[in-house]
Amino acid sequence: MPNPASETAKAVMTLDGAPHEFPIVVGTEHEKGIDISALRSSTGYITLDDGYGNTGSCRSAITFIDGEKGILRYRGYPIEQIAKESTFVEAAYLVINGELPTRGQLGCFSGLLTKYEMIHDQFKHHFEGFPTSAHPMAILSAMVNAISCYYPFLIDIDNEEEFEEAAARLLSQVRTIAAFSYKKSIGEPSVYPDPALKYTANFLHMMFSIPRKDYVLDPDIVHALDLLFLLHADHEQNCSTSTVRMVASSGANLFASAAAGICALWGPLHGGANVAVIEMLTEMLQNKIGARQYLEKVKDPRNKLKLMGFGHRVYKNFDPRCKIIKEWCDKVLAKLGIVDPELDLAKELEAAALADDYFIERKLYPNVDFYSGIILRALGIPLDMFTVMFAIGRMPGWIANWREVWRDPNARIYRPRQIYTGPAERQYVPIEER
Repeated sequence: MPNPASETAKAVMTLDGAPHEFPIVVGTEHEKGIDISALRSSTGYITLDDGYGNTGSCRSAITFIDGEKGILRYRGYPIEQIAKESTFVEAAYLVINGELPTRGQLGCFSGLLTKYEMIHDQFKHHFEGFPTSAHPMAILSAMVNAISCYYPFLIDIDNEEEFEEAAARLLSQVRTIAAFSYKKSIGEPSVYPDPALKYTANFLHMMFSIPRKDYVLDPDIVHALDLLFLLHADHEQNCSTSTVRMVASSGANLFASAAAGICALWGPLHGGANVAVIEMLTEMLQNKIGARQYLEKVKDPRNKLKLMGFGHRVYKNFDPRCKIIKEWCDKVLAKLGIVDPELDLAKELEAAALADDYFIERKLYPNVDFYSGIILRALGIPLDMFTVMFAIGRMPGWIANWREVWRDPNARIYRPRQIYTGPAERQYVPIEER
């Protein structure tokens, strides 16, 4: 809830010699914003903020981030506690519904995920329409959008019961679609979900089992992937989540809005960061470039090299998710007996960068993508499926944000303004005179 002080505090802006007052809004964690909703109507001006870096697009009760202090909380709960004590499914319930579930509520939620894990039998034939070269994110976005075709009664949700079913179908079936997409890309038969398995174990089963030979589920491996999903469950108003809210504001259904989020996540500047980390490490090894040598190249302004997996648009401190996932990266590789030269190189890069004043002064610390790619590769997830893993994990946040828009009685369609920089008015010239 906003701080009561927000009802009386005002910001004064002087334009053309005249003062104009605008309310100051204060959030739960005392973050402050100026409500400029009436700016254009009262002054004729708009604000300009390329990339929305300083623009609050909504009020949300889902996730809190303090980038300067390296804080991430889901519904008020620190990510460190959630990661240590919870599971992805429980975290998903929390993100979507606002409170930690009771044992009964969690059992009911898990039961819905099992109930709706199977895709419609006719639905699976859609996969045959994609070439084997199709990117899994293209398939995922198309298929998520198509889910609503088989459940038309969930397109226009009228009550919480319908929302609950739509959310469960989407959260459960996104992993089934992802696994089916992967199997098609490698020419193997699809493996159906096993109702006896929990969420993440079931996904690994569908990904890596083959007829008459089930994938051996190691608890530590299952936990590592479950943790990756959990750490990505929501992250405030990032590009894809803002896209989901934008599409939802038009009245679009949950599946269409989530499909739009998948398309936004597909962009290499958003969901492709851990792919870029692996590609960077691979290139360094192939060209026999050491960690310190690479860092010197990054610091040289004549080069356009970037240190992938370091720095973050929001975090100006250590990414709290990175601290958690780094520990499990070591555990996974040790458990699998993998000696990975790229992990060794990643550790060298991290140590060298954290001891270098250039990166310290610019607050370029490792983020979650720095180690997540190495874990995914160790689990046998191919590079083009990395962003799909991100999408599965982020689904609870997209669902929760769609719900906030759907439930807001004052919601309006998103319609940003612009500063026009094209030609001034001019007269049409007939083609024979041009």
